Amino acid sequence: MSFAQRRRFLWILFLAGLALLAVAANATTLSRLRFEELANQATAVARLRCIEAESFLDNGEIWTETRFEIVELNKGLLPGVVSVRMLGGRVGNLHSRIEGVPAFRPGEEAYVFLWGHEGEPFRVLGWSQGTFRIDRDPRTGMERVTQDSAAAPVFDSRTRQFRHGGIRNLPVAIFQLKLRKALGKNALKILGPEGWNNEMEH
Repeated sequence: MSFAQRRRFLWILFLAGLALLAVAANATTLSRLRFEELANQATAVARLRCIEAESFLDNGEIWTETRFEIVELNKGLLPGVVSVRMLGGRVGNLHSRIEGVPAFRPGEEAYVFLWGHEGEPFRVLGWSQGTFRIDRDPRTGMERVTQDSAAAPVFDSRTRQFRHGGIRNLPVAIFQLKLRKALGKNALKILGPEGWNNEMEH
C-alpha cells in the first residue's frame, strides 16, 4: 500500500469514527419521569428568568453555565442568582449539543426543576423533562407553559415503549395548581418588588 493510499485509508477511518460519535450522541435516551416524580426528586423548583449563559471547556468537554434570577420559588432554598451547569454549548468554532439538554436565552423565563448539592452549580432534573418554558401572548398577556420534552419521544420504562407526552400550552395558573398539588403544598412564594413576601394562599 502506497503512502497516499494509507493516508486515504486513515482519513476514512477518522471520518467513520466521527460519524459513529455523532450517532451515539444523537441516541441519547431519556426515561420518562412523571410530573409527581419530578416534583418529589427535585432539590428546588422555581420560575426563573435567564440572565446570561457562558460556555467553557473543562477536561475536553464543553459545558454551559447559565445564570438565572428567581421570579417565583416553589420548593427548596435558592440564592438570589442561581447557576445551572449543563453539558454542551459553543466555544469558538467548537460546538457540542446533547439531545435533550436544555439551553436558555437571556430574558427567557421557565419553570425549572433543579437538582444539586450545596456549593455546586445546579443541574436540570430530567433535562428537557424538567424544563417548562413560559410563552406570553403579546396581545392578551396570557402566559402558557410548555414542557420541552413534549416535542420529543421519551422512553416509558413501565410500558417499555417510546411515547410523546408532557405539558403543552397549559395556562400558568393551572400549572401552578398542578405543581402545588404535586408538591403537597398549600402556598407558593411570590417575589415582589420589595423581596420575598409571606406565603400567599391560592
